Amino acid sequence: MLRGIHVPLVTPFAATGEVAFDAIEKLAGQVLDEGASGVVALGTTGEVAALTPDERARVIEVCARICGERGVPLTVGLTGNDTRSTAEALKALPQGVAAALVTVPYFLRPSERGVVAHFEALAEGTPVPLMIYHIPYRTGQAVSAATLRRLGGHPMIAGVKYATGGIDQDAVDLLGDLPEGFAVLGGDDAFISPLLALGASGGILASAHLATGRFAELVDAWHAGDAARARELGHRLARVSAALFAEPNPTVIKGVLHARGLIPTPDVRLPLLPASERAVSQADLAAVRPGR
Repeated sequence: MLRGIHVPLVTPFAATGEVAFDAIEKLAGQVLDEGASGVVALGTTGEVAALTPDERARVIEVCARICGERGVPLTVGLTGNDTRSTAEALKALPQGVAAALVTVPYFLRPSERGVVAHFEALAEGTPVPLMIYHIPYRTGQAVSAATLRRLGGHPMIAGVKYATGGIDQDAVDLLGDLPEGFAVLGGDDAFISPLLALGASGGILASAHLATGRFAELVDAWHAGDAARARELGHRLARVSAALFAEPNPTVIKGVLHARGLIPTPDVRLPLLPASERAVSQADLAAVRPGR
């Protein structure tokens, strides 16, 4: 289930400011048609913190229907630093959700023993497999390879979205000795190629809204041992990712999607502001023919 490229969908907004649910459906269908292995709803890229509970529920509903029709997994993002409320949110997930992407507890900065206790408690009551979202530059919480390896031994913890801002020693150590059935998916778009070279299963990549097929090809090339093709693709796609992240995510991605007629507006909700015209035009150009 947790292989290949999974696209964390943006949440498009209409000119009135409401969520454009028809655009979510269109976008999900397009990335799946172009080679994505699944989609992620309510991730950071989807501006989940700016959505109302009703909007979140409808986003899940739309994505679950599309993924069900295509026979691909839907992962739903859950954020929280309180174990009890996170467990309740997991139990409230509707039918059609295949996995939950759960952040390492943020702001409180518990010990690594606390991180283990948090995820073990969640795993004991969750209705769907968990994917740990390890992103220390947002959570302020370091998690070692040994801790991830221990958590990966639990049958309801399926993997980790690894986003530490680069390829660190813990990534090398973890991928060198993975628990059976535990997947590592890259979450830092610019570093996906070297992480795949080390043995990652795939990636959860906002950049894959554009050039979806090329990102899928990159995964296939590394898994097939075609290092020459994978290196070429990896370098080109890293430049695409750099352009798409030139301003806060998902502002540039939304700008390019809007420029291509795929979403009705480039709008984001405060405190984000729309990307500059320069950033959008440069990213659009970078994404035109990646990997050729």
